[in-house]
Amino acid sequence: MISQIPTICPYCGTGCSVNLIVQDGKVVGTNPNIRSPVNEGKLCPKGTYCHQFIHSPDRLKKPLVRKGGVFVETDWETVYQLIAQKFKSYTPDEIGVLASARCTNEDNYVLMKFARGVLKTNNLDHCARLCHEATMTGLTLSFGTGAMTNSIPDIGESECVFCLGSNTFEQHPLIGRQIVRAQAAGGKFIYADPRYTPTAIQSDLFLQFFSGSDVAVLNCIMGEIIRNGWEDKEFIASRTREFESLKKVVLQSRYSPQNVSLLTGVSKEDLLLAAQWIGTSASCTVLYAMGLSQQSGGINNVRAIANLMMLTGNIGRPGTGVNALRGQNNVQGACDMGCLPGFFPGYQPVTDSLIHRKIGRIWKFPDGICPPKEGLNITNIFQRAGARQNGIKALFLVGENPLVTEPDQNTTLHAIQNVEFLVVSDIFFTKTCEYAHIVLPAACFAEKDGTATNTERRVQHLSKAINPLGEAKPDWEIITDIARVMGFEKQFPYHSPEEIFGEITEVCEPYHGMTYVRIRHPDGICWPCPFDDHAGTPILYNDRFYHPDGKGVFCPVEWKEPSEIPGKEFPFRLTSGRIIWHWHAGAMTRRSKNLADEVNEAYIEIHPSDASSARIVDGDMVQVRSRKGRLSCRARVVSDIKEGMVFMPLIFDSALNRLIGLPDDVQAGISEYKPICVAIEPAGEEEEGS
Repeated sequence: MISQIPTICPYCGTGCSVNLIVQDGKVVGTNPNIRSPVNEGKLCPKGTYCHQFIHSPDRLKKPLVRKGGVFVETDWETVYQLIAQKFKSYTPDEIGVLASARCTNEDNYVLMKFARGVLKTNNLDHCARLCHEATMTGLTLSFGTGAMTNSIPDIGESECVFCLGSNTFEQHPLIGRQIVRAQAAGGKFIYADPRYTPTAIQSDLFLQFFSGSDVAVLNCIMGEIIRNGWEDKEFIASRTREFESLKKVVLQSRYSPQNVSLLTGVSKEDLLLAAQWIGTSASCTVLYAMGLSQQSGGINNVRAIANLMMLTGNIGRPGTGVNALRGQNNVQGACDMGCLPGFFPGYQPVTDSLIHRKIGRIWKFPDGICPPKEGLNITNIFQRAGARQNGIKALFLVGENPLVTEPDQNTTLHAIQNVEFLVVSDIFFTKTCEYAHIVLPAACFAEKDGTATNTERRVQHLSKAINPLGEAKPDWEIITDIARVMGFEKQFPYHSPEEIFGEITEVCEPYHGMTYVRIRHPDGICWPCPFDDHAGTPILYNDRFYHPDGKGVFCPVEWKEPSEIPGKEFPFRLTSGRIIWHWHAGAMTRRSKNLADEVNEAYIEIHPSDASSARIVDGDMVQVRSRKGRLSCRARVVSDIKEGMVFMPLIFDSALNRLIGLPDDVQAGISEYKPICVAIEPAGEEEEGS
């Protein structure tokens, strides 16, 4: 018998609806859901083959315990007792917990509650720290909250789409369809990037600039809009403040088209045309992703975008807005659930005494919850793990593989090797699992019910298609069982994700009006949804921002040189990004045959003139060196990248991270993924054979 089970694609933050085809208890194929307003019956290659990793022979199927340097299988109750005994032996400050942007809202909520209620710690974080902390911080300063302002279908209504820091047609292909829809209706598409990507091919105006010059370009455009009187004076007067401070900055001569052209490599004429299109369009929307946020100046980049949209009055209407495209499938949801060191669910500060008491009353832990102080973020957790004094001694990692994904690999490896107790829950035996004391087999997306929140704040339902392989369990169930063994059965009475979601709607204010029945509708619900029968909020800030006075705040920013600039020793600017065939570190896509057949090794792209000067030809093995590390990979000589720039994809055990060091962004703890400077040279015989 064949059945089709509706669920959500497990890859990017678009949140495409898919039907998993099940035959004899096995997922054998995938069909797009034609009813979804997100993907409208279409899928990208990753979504088309998202079923292929589910039945991989190397899926974790039984709990593993390290004994004498080797892992042995054990039963669940034994492993629960071991975990409970060890966790009880540590103080809250000695424990770090990492959630996952790949897990459901229910998984993440239960883990967050476990950390703060059972372990009493706020040392809780997840990988959004590396991708979208700049967005959360920057947009909160400008608008009052840090989320995508408009819906995905809404992009197709824009008269001018401005995209930078996102190769949308490869990273979020179904959002790319909305750009095409906007163009078909007569809209203009401006694209800024160092590479001539598939997204650039679609553009009406391509601004090929050097990574790290985003603020200069944005300030230049804003200066020209003001000089020509294209700013929305009524919007500025009624809905914003601090406009005069913005004018003072963007009208400086350093941001004139002529000066910015020399700085960025974009022609003066193209800068003027971009300003005209943005300034005179009835509606304009901005799309961006990690290319803009994963910089030491990422927060300033986000502020500049918010300034541009407020300047032109492109907030709170169809076809407008600041749209940060989330990376992994549930980055938004993991943040919403409070898997952050400083926030309870719904972005309620852990330091607020009134909120702290409210959460405590709802949860009813007899011995109280975590103290009202901010915990350690993911970067600090690894810096402190294994330290002799005041260190993190125990780690609980759910769906995270930091030995592949963390930028500072030296610090992370030292932490993982030296921590006293490491528990990892995952679907595969990852590189991080090699150092664990206990490994727990988790259910994948096809093996559990739950919800996920996509990039546009749309909460959607996942349906269980098959039973978990072997003895694997959903993470919410694993955590609930551990809490029971540790004496907190009354606080974790859950028997289903629906019960957990009911509690989420009580604790997380933006979800208050949602129910499981309503979430099962193909449209889902965009938060905030403040009360029962509320339809949700696809567009934020219709009439006011989320600051107490209801006004948006202009936050003028100055362009600063990237923390690294090219020189004789490291002459190339390296940027990075995702490609259409793989996602993140590739743990799932590399186990999908059709995707792995397309690309199966790391590589670096280099311009022909740069390759010639470096004595490199297409297909050569090369050595790439930065100030922080080195690696070997194959070179691809392409004319699509700007001279002086090189590009590496974020896949294949994230080899790129060997070149990245400690975070440079003090405010957000974000490493400078884009750009860093490197040297490239032909690999020696030793590297070629490695």
